[in-house]
Amino acid sequence: MSFSLWPDIDPSWYPVLEPVAAQLHHLMEQLQARRNDGERIEPQPEHVLRVFRMPLDQVKVLIVGQDPYPTPGHAVGLSFALDPSVRPIARSLTNIFLERRDDLGIEPADSGDLSSWEAQGVFLLNRALTVTAHDAGSHRKIGWELITEAVVRALAERDAPLAVLLWGGQARTLAPLFRAPNTLVVESAHPSPLSARRGFFGSKPFSRTNAFLSGHGLAPINWATETQQSSAEQQVLFD
Repeated sequence: MSFSLWPDIDPSWYPVLEPVAAQLHHLMEQLQARRNDGERIEPQPEHVLRVFRMPLDQVKVLIVGQDPYPTPGHAVGLSFALDPSVRPIARSLTNIFLERRDDLGIEPADSGDLSSWEAQGVFLLNRALTVTAHDAGSHRKIGWELITEAVVRALAERDAPLAVLLWGGQARTLAPLFRAPNTLVVESAHPSPLSARRGFFGSKPFSRTNAFLSGHGLAPINWATETQQSSAEQQVLFD
């Protein structure tokens, strides 16, 4: 099946998505029909497949979440990321920034834009790539899980080091797929206010990821999302 309908998908993903292409095509048609019937679906159509702009061979870190933010205008097609104009920062991302501060000494950012992470090879994937506005979890089991599992399997089967951060119950179901010795898997609770204190806080995903990457000869991630990097982070990165 041709992928020309979805120009956001880098060609390196075509072989990965080919086995589920029919399901993806059907799902996208279904979503458009629901939009035509007046349903507000997040993110906007041009962002639904944004995560696949990153070439497969550039993925160094995989972060898996649940589904997009259901608040209209917040979701941008990358798990946990926000449109740069959104204020206040979503509570899940606020907790991610708090854990980053405790882990690396980087103060919480004013913006939820995570494109700097993406640019360094952090693949920000949700289990479901769409949601009905104001109805979190509403697009679970409409077909996205089959597609995103195929993506995760492809990443797990590569012969390349990969750090995997599985945040929340839906993400953690993927843990058995990662068996390669050159893979780091960090499982924790979801960073939402309902669960962050049940294992997300204190999990140190950022420093553990960078230690793993450095140990495999790869550049660590600059987890700062603002223009300046704190001296505390510099110390953790290169100690």
